[in-house]
Amino acid sequence: MSVTHSPETHALLIARVPTVTGRELHEWFTTLDNGPGLRRCSERSNWLADEHGISLGYARAIVQEYDRRRHNRSAVPPQRS
Repeated sequence: MSVTHSPETHALLIARVPTVTGRELHEWFTTLDNGPGLRRCSERSNWLADEHGISLGYARAIVQEYDRRRHNRSAVPPQRS
């Protein structure tokens, strides 16, 4: 079962990630890039929580933010010169 936080809760969780986990968001994104090739959000969240000892709520927020930013990057059309 997938759990999606409200936008407000998500923003609060993301803002607290460095304080709670001791790592910046970009470090978590690198961890996800270098982690196993899991496709489902729930699988990646469970892996992140289990492998790195963070709560599942923060792991879900990190994965959702990673996916959101990655989607936004791919949605931007390339600049023409």
